[in-house]
Amino acid sequence: MPDASPVSTPYRVLPPNDPRQYDDLAGEWWRPHGAFAMLHWLARARAALVPAASTPDDLLVDLGCGAGLLAPHLAGKGYRHVGVDLTRSALDQAAAHGVTVVQADATAVPLADGCAAVVSAGELLEHVPDWRRAVAEACRLLRPGGLLVLDTLNDTLLARLVAVELGERLPTVPRGIHDPRLFVDARALVAECARHGVSLTVRGVRPQLGGTLAWLLRRMRGGADRPGRTEPRIVPTRSTAVLYQGWGRRGG
Repeated sequence: MPDASPVSTPYRVLPPNDPRQYDDLAGEWWRPHGAFAMLHWLARARAALVPAASTPDDLLVDLGCGAGLLAPHLAGKGYRHVGVDLTRSALDQAAAHGVTVVQADATAVPLADGCAAVVSAGELLEHVPDWRRAVAEACRLLRPGGLLVLDTLNDTLLARLVAVELGERLPTVPRGIHDPRLFVDARALVAECARHGVSLTVRGVRPQLGGTLAWLLRRMRGGADRPGRTEPRIVPTRSTAVLYQGWGRRGG
């Protein structure tokens, strides 16, 4: 069986969703079979929603960028990639992958109104105590016609069961990384984006079952890191009850 023990630090126990966990897990960001493996899969799916830049000056602001996992999937699309995060250890790694980094809270980003052609908020909103402020900030950064892309966890009993009670027992999700009280109702998110001029479309997504099972089996056998291995894909699903993507453009 896969190791179901917590991936977090062996030296201290932290409350759920405590940002200090990301310092304790700093060595996990770029391990393809490590604690943040699913974030790699989600980054690829999120980047697929982003078209090529229309001008060489187009800016993509990556809120909650972590260690820059979105960067490889944006290669060749032509954006200036600016990553915003609170965690210095993660930002240092993002910078090493070509991201221009800004250490700041996602609810108070020191960038100009309307500066971004694209704002990405991947696996961020369910970690922010006031997700509405983060949404307002993301929309503020978008220029008219700019694109918002995001993914987050829905505020449902099923999401709590799948993402926390079950998910955090898998090696792809660190134990205690989520506080389910912060999960984001999909309908409320659509309404909040609309208040700020962004018409958001949402759809449910999930890891591909066969690919994920094969990945877990390789991990058990110690082969998940071998070159040429294909990582699981994130695929659409009919239900938004657990994990969902959103995308929409700012009017005006």
